[in-house]
Amino acid sequence: MVLISAPAPTVPTHHLFLDQNLDLKNNIPRTLSSPTHQLELVPPLRYPIHTFQRPLIPQTTTFTKKEIKKKKTKDATTSDILHLMDALPFPIPIDIYTSLIKECTVSGDPETAIELYTHISKSDIKPPLPFLNRILIMFVSCGMLENARHMFDKMRVRDFNSWATLFVAYYDNADYEEATAVFVNMLGQLGVMEFPPWIWACLLRACACTLNVPLGLQVHGWLLKLGTCDHALLSSSLINFYGRFTCLEDASAVFNGVSRHNTLTWTAKIVSGCRERHFSEVFGDFREMGMRGVKKDCFTFSSVLKACGKMLNQERCGEQVHADTIKLGLVSDHYVQCSLIAMYGRSGLLTDAKQVFEMTREERKVDCWNAMLMGYIQNGFHIEAVKFLYQMQAAGIQPRESLLKKLRIACGSITYSNMN
Repeated sequence: MVLISAPAPTVPTHHLFLDQNLDLKNNIPRTLSSPTHQLELVPPLRYPIHTFQRPLIPQTTTFTKKEIKKKKTKDATTSDILHLMDALPFPIPIDIYTSLIKECTVSGDPETAIELYTHISKSDIKPPLPFLNRILIMFVSCGMLENARHMFDKMRVRDFNSWATLFVAYYDNADYEEATAVFVNMLGQLGVMEFPPWIWACLLRACACTLNVPLGLQVHGWLLKLGTCDHALLSSSLINFYGRFTCLEDASAVFNGVSRHNTLTWTAKIVSGCRERHFSEVFGDFREMGMRGVKKDCFTFSSVLKACGKMLNQERCGEQVHADTIKLGLVSDHYVQCSLIAMYGRSGLLTDAKQVFEMTREERKVDCWNAMLMGYIQNGFHIEAVKFLYQMQAAGIQPRESLLKKLRIACGSITYSNMN
């Protein structure tokens, strides 16, 4: 223990815990017995003498992922919105109808389309032409072609969007006869004008599917007057149209009249050449296409590989095309793989065909199975073809009926020859 002499005390601080010599009633410091006093220093205690109340710490509850359950809110349907708007004292604005039509067009629900159209018909709004076109598109997107035609016939005023919507509806439904009739009527109402290139291309394809050569020739004449034959989409459509009717000279004339060629025009010429069985010219066009630096796509390769298969891989042309597909990274495309299997099978290179077929293990399509089966049948490997049929059955693939018929005939002839 150490004794220390301290000086006389100063004015104390008004705090009870700092000075015990303060008279709280009179606010006067108490007198000490002697001018000097001795302080006794004691080692610090482990815990303080005065205890204070600890602050309250809020308790938090933690939940696991299983305990947290979000309530699923049910979205309001078109019926709910219409009932709600009917309860209000003012009419429904046309903007709300427009939003509901857009939503129904995306969903493609026929029941909602009928309910919405019925509600609009009973309302007092005077719909403008763009609003009627939206309803027309809604019917078409919901697959209600008859309702769309009925509404189209009731429209007093029609613009290009009205006619184009009905034309595309019949075209997508593969009703090419009605599609061409709608287009002809549109020309009678609006006249020949610069329509978008895509609608001319659809019309030319419809003419080819319906074998309507006179209308296709008229379309070519209209495009010449409008000066739009140089467009890549229109020129390729014309080449395909003439190639469909084995008019290779006309197709070449259209091709030569194009100022700048691209993938569409070259592919259209190659497809027309394959249809005319000019396989050597097709392979020559393919090589010239590469020399000019024109990009090749999967449809280009599938058509050229078909020509190489018809030529029985003459001068190893099929293997050259196969190498190009690897360089361009198109060997994994479904159309290219099927064409490679068919080409190697027709050329008698079943080992190469089997190798390409094994490459399609992850995403193997039905066409690849049928192409491999065709290769076995064409080269007389009927036992391997029967074994391959069991593989198809195990994979749940239904072979083409024409291939089964060929295999039955081949196996029947083998059995008959063995019996003799």
